[in-house]
Amino acid sequence: MSKTVIRVEALAKQYRIGFAKQRYDTLRDRLAASFTALFRRDRRRSSANAGEGTFWALKDVSFEVKDGDVVGIIGRNGAGKSTLLKILSRITEPTSGFAEIHGRVASLLEVGTGFHGELTGRENVFLNGAILGMKKAEINRKFDEIVSFSEIEHFIDTPVKHYSSGMHVRLAFAVAAHLEPEILIVDEVLAVGDAAFQKKCLGKMDDVAKEGRTVVFVSHNMASVEHLCRTAVVLDKGKLAFSGGSREAIDYYHHSMWGEAGTAQCHTVDLSSAAGRPRKYRPILKRLELLTEDGRPMNGALKIGAPLRVRVLFGLQNVTAHFDVSLAFDNHLGQRVFTASTAYQPNRPKVERLGEQMLVCDIPSLPLAPGEYRIKVFFAAGEHIDRVEDAARFTVTSSDYYGTGKIPSDCVVVLPHHWHIADPGSS
Repeated sequence: MSKTVIRVEALAKQYRIGFAKQRYDTLRDRLAASFTALFRRDRRRSSANAGEGTFWALKDVSFEVKDGDVVGIIGRNGAGKSTLLKILSRITEPTSGFAEIHGRVASLLEVGTGFHGELTGRENVFLNGAILGMKKAEINRKFDEIVSFSEIEHFIDTPVKHYSSGMHVRLAFAVAAHLEPEILIVDEVLAVGDAAFQKKCLGKMDDVAKEGRTVVFVSHNMASVEHLCRTAVVLDKGKLAFSGGSREAIDYYHHSMWGEAGTAQCHTVDLSSAAGRPRKYRPILKRLELLTEDGRPMNGALKIGAPLRVRVLFGLQNVTAHFDVSLAFDNHLGQRVFTASTAYQPNRPKVERLGEQMLVCDIPSLPLAPGEYRIKVFFAAGEHIDRVEDAARFTVTSSDYYGTGKIPSDCVVVLPHHWHIADPGSS
């Protein structure tokens, strides 16, 4: 019988609004804080009189993970997934309840977590190994494999403060996965890397799981969760909504997402205060509209191959000739099936004034198989400035696309094609 390696009991974490992110201050930060404390005292008093705001990132969460389990943690943005992993990784402490961990833990949560910026990549590998309780000989034995996997051989002796976010992730994942932890905890930080490296990481996590080690994996990609994880936990607004088999957990998650009224059947979506926007982004995106080809509001459902017009309203605070708006279409498993972006257009649209702007994207035929889809919206000007994860949802309904009475199924896209008999001797 497998032993329990992670036991979470009535776990809760409360934050004061405005202090959700835990900081680790330097001496300079503390001196600056002391200097400005006098100027903030009056403001604090008025805030106290008004009542301090708090919220529960986690509330009464309980579950167990057995030795060798591969567990997915799923839920929408703000559900408490990252907070749970930080508590499991001993980065932050719970407000109440507890989480018992039995085994050596390696965590990959945020870009650069566990790295010292002034140390080189090589030095950080040995530092992380020492933190995990490994001897130098053990780290030496794994070192070449770690560097090879990370694909940053030429920069291994460069201080990591000069690394890009992608290089951080490559080295951090290589360290976490290769230094033989008994429990590997991975957040969706892998999304920073390119597609080829993400695939490589998923393959490595699969190998780790097959070796009988425990993996806790947070992802919005349901296909990866279904492939890697035997069981999964669904979090919703800080509470445990479901715990069970990964397929059942994914079905529960999708039902809770798609069963709600709101953007699923709306042809016009207000993006200004959308819940799916990560906190670090500015609300440049204002409105999203889904229309038929002739400009009528879409009713939330399309037939296979039907045309779609998408209008995006956004606001510019600075005139820039170089910007891109992208629409990412994901299926119910979180797989990207199509991206429409101004970056792919030879004559990219330009604006020469400030204020609100409207971009229109015409898709002559949307060849998606029957199912449910989500649209993510991105605004970039050299770097991502705004992003709304769950901007709109719609359904593609079954139809006789090929005119044969046969309804396409078990596929992602539906494309026109033609078969004919040819002479076996012809080229």
